[in-house]
Amino acid sequence: MRHAPQLSRTHTSGSAMLLPLLYILFLMSPWSWGTPLSLPATPPRFALHLPLYKREAAPSVRRRAPKQDAIGLGDDIDITYNVLIQVGETLTPLVLDTGSSDLWVLSSSCSTDCFSVTVPLYPQTSFQPSGLAVRLAYGDSQTGTYAQGPVGKDVAGVASLRLQDQYIAAILETNTSVLQSGSAGIFGLGFPVNSVIWNKLLVTKSAREAVIEDRSHPSFGTRIFPDLSRIRGRRTLVTRGTSGGSSSPSVGEALASFATNGPLLPRLILTGALASPIFAISLQRDTVDIGGNQGMLSIGELPAGIAAENLTWVPLRGYTVAEGGLPAPEDSPNEVYPITWEVAIDDVYFDGRKLPRSALATSNITLTALLDTGNSLIRGPRDVLDAIIAQLGGNTYKCAEAHTLAFQIGGNLYPVDPRDFGSQTFENTVSQCTPNLAVTDPPGSGFLYSWSIGDPFLKSVFAAFYYGNLTHPSQDQPRIGLLSTVPSDAAQRLQAAVQLANATLSGNFPVISEAAPSGSPPSSGTGVAGVPQAHSAPPSQISHSSGATSKLTSPIGVISLLTAISTTLAL
Repeated sequence: MRHAPQLSRTHTSGSAMLLPLLYILFLMSPWSWGTPLSLPATPPRFALHLPLYKREAAPSVRRRAPKQDAIGLGDDIDITYNVLIQVGETLTPLVLDTGSSDLWVLSSSCSTDCFSVTVPLYPQTSFQPSGLAVRLAYGDSQTGTYAQGPVGKDVAGVASLRLQDQYIAAILETNTSVLQSGSAGIFGLGFPVNSVIWNKLLVTKSAREAVIEDRSHPSFGTRIFPDLSRIRGRRTLVTRGTSGGSSSPSVGEALASFATNGPLLPRLILTGALASPIFAISLQRDTVDIGGNQGMLSIGELPAGIAAENLTWVPLRGYTVAEGGLPAPEDSPNEVYPITWEVAIDDVYFDGRKLPRSALATSNITLTALLDTGNSLIRGPRDVLDAIIAQLGGNTYKCAEAHTLAFQIGGNLYPVDPRDFGSQTFENTVSQCTPNLAVTDPPGSGFLYSWSIGDPFLKSVFAAFYYGNLTHPSQDQPRIGLLSTVPSDAAQRLQAAVQLANATLSGNFPVISEAAPSGSPPSSGTGVAGVPQAHSAPPSQISHSSGATSKLTSPIGVISLLTAISTTLAL
């Protein structure tokens, strides 16, 4: 579906890792960008491109004249991407995560190994406790990653946008790897109904911990399905849960609570602080061939020079009550609400051949994928990944080979850049690489997506996430806009990177980490359809870089970090 959203004012009616990835370069030009649509001339009230930060305090939502501010994202060797977030008086980098909805930060009172000399922790001096606590679990059935601590309110914001009384979790105990990846918590950009904090506040007497189980995978995006069964529909309770009492709010009360108890970005939308209910992301590349898209988060509108009509817009999956979704309100009985950033996939291709559909999911479940910045891999059905490995000829391949994994979405093919296809298998040789693929749970009870396509895919596209109307989605449909940014010479660039690694880095690809900046980094120009490009950095220039911008990480250090993240501290 190619329908560009009207990027004007917000509608408010009604109130990881170590497994490498498999990827691409489906050199299929020209790309189809969708039907051009004209955008309204209404000037935006506020939009920003993050993580801009200004130190002046804000008593409530800060509204400013129309403006554009820009700043880059932090990148920890392409494993996690973060942005500076203000929590109370603390400015600290948090993982940028479209796969979850909660904002949490490590407290300085953390009882586990939370000491950090580089990442500021949250002192809780201005924390207003709610008397509730949460245990946030991440992932699927294969690992067990959690973060737990009290829920309370404080000032929170991104850049110059701030909100008073934002509910957050001050984490006291965790086995996550956020500190190892240069972050102090997670900034969830999902929908309110997928927020554990929102659910906890809404239904304070429910046995929520029975649903938020200790299960997870090497990603920051959660696969734990929210329990919406206690929310009363138009006349009766949803049958999946326990009924009665003060712990059974109506759907009207649930929708009204989005503006007070919801995640930060939905609250900013519902308070009218943003020009449009949208954020957009481009991710930089800090491994193999440093550069690519400039890492940036934009909130409230698309970046300057990128037109909405150049993106292909596809609707999100809505979850019916029978599928565990939110019931419709009395004033709009046909509403069906999204739960996460999940879109339909037409087909998946590897090296030009269409892959078979998974036999692990029933045929009546639409093939969909979660777009998840908190996932450093491409995660999919076991039988389809086995087919890819078989077509590849084994679990490894020559690093100079430009394999092509592509997702057909909205009628267009979106390849993963071959430079993000995989990771070298061991130190001091780029002759062999391993695809960056991992198995995830098949759809069934709970989330219905078959694929979680993470950072390798998202480094190859410009992605816009449009919330639409949060309380009445039928009036302004939530959707995702995509624009492929893979250059036509990506295969040649991969081969040049292999040659350079052999010639200058003793057979190792360059690997750097960049701290989330507090200013706007310069762009090296623009790429496909005006997407800003990051500066490339040859290994000879990177090796002595230090400080706040970037540092070269030794291959041994990288291997140790990846092993730790993928085995014991994975999200």
